[in-house]
Amino acid sequence: MSHHLPHLHVHRGREWRQRNQKQGQNRAQMKPEEDQRHDKQTVPKGTCQTMCPAHELRARERQKRLHRFEILQGTENERCPRGDPLHAVKEYSRPAAGKDATNPADLRPTPVLLKTVCYLINDVAASPDLHPWTEVYSFVFDRLRAVKQDMIIQRVSGPDCVSILERAVRFLVYASFRLCGEPLGLYDPSINDTHLQENLSWLLDCYAVGTESYPNQEEFQALGLLYNLGSSRAAQHIMELPERLRSGPTIRLALSINRAFRERNPVRLLRLAHKLNFLQYCALHRHLVTCRRDLLLVYSHGYSSRNCCFSLDNLALLLFLDKSLTAQLCRSHGVEVTKDNHVVFSKSAFTEPEQGKTQCKLYHSTVVEKQRDLDVGSIIDGSA
Repeated sequence: MSHHLPHLHVHRGREWRQRNQKQGQNRAQMKPEEDQRHDKQTVPKGTCQTMCPAHELRARERQKRLHRFEILQGTENERCPRGDPLHAVKEYSRPAAGKDATNPADLRPTPVLLKTVCYLINDVAASPDLHPWTEVYSFVFDRLRAVKQDMIIQRVSGPDCVSILERAVRFLVYASFRLCGEPLGLYDPSINDTHLQENLSWLLDCYAVGTESYPNQEEFQALGLLYNLGSSRAAQHIMELPERLRSGPTIRLALSINRAFRERNPVRLLRLAHKLNFLQYCALHRHLVTCRRDLLLVYSHGYSSRNCCFSLDNLALLLFLDKSLTAQLCRSHGVEVTKDNHVVFSKSAFTEPEQGKTQCKLYHSTVVEKQRDLDVGSIIDGSA
């Protein structure tokens, strides 16, 4: 389902960050050169070469706070299971008064952070043996927060920073689809959205200030627009990109879908959505409940006649759903479906469905078809 207002705080946050970056640049220009050198020297540089600092691993062993994914095989039933140094990953902890978060021994340098993220994606999130995926998500989500925390403290930037953020964004976009409709105790879409927007904002900032050529930039610029469909700020950001990037096929498709959404043209939007790959559809999918509802409303007015029957097969194609789900969606909106698979539209009969009748998750089946030959690792790693 589309949401416009909840994203305003994200864009304001981006503006806040940009203002502060400019202020910081201005302050840096006014400082003597020796002060600027001192600032660079005071940025901590991590020395921890493992995914989890040794002292944290020992502490969590004593406190019995190891996640089951981190326990050394064969020690699960011991009074204090031991942690596996090859599988234990630094957990996220909130900054606390009196606690030094800048100790180099607790910070992982950029190559170790990238290695950690690749492990979390390829060995945990993509594992066919780890279940349930809500628990997998919770573990990976927390450990990615810890990675981000290390990056911020060390002011990580450049290609490795981009590689980490790209994987984090793909993971969160994929999770927003896969876990859609799960109980709040297992998955909170609002929290996932907040972190997705923050990581995406940081990633797009990296693209903007970097001098390197980033081969995946078009993919993520388009993902950002599809996820924030209808946002004038997101569209404006795209229009300010260099022409060579803006004219790429992926971004042009995303712009066309965004235009159809803003013009309330659900038929065109859904027709264009057929061209999206799986991850792009994951980014778009939360807007489709509203889009399909709009299509049924438009047709309920345009074809409102007892003598005018519309083929259920054709409507299923338009809605990008199978016939049974199309019939279910019609009935939840008061649209009649006859025994011979025809739809009878009536503007007076159209109703807004009861809460829960059009849950997004109920209509995921056709999107899952796009994932048929893809594994989770290739989707998030970007090799799909």
